[in-house]
Amino acid sequence: MEKENAILITGGAGFIGSHLVRHFVKKYPDSKI
Repeated sequence: MEKENAILITGGAGFIGSHLVRHFVKKYPDSKI
């Protein structure tokens, strides 16, 4: 069984945070963000 990765990002509603979230969604599509 493969381990599921989880990424927690706080402040994802701001300008920098929203771009960071978008980056992680593209880079790690199988992770729970």
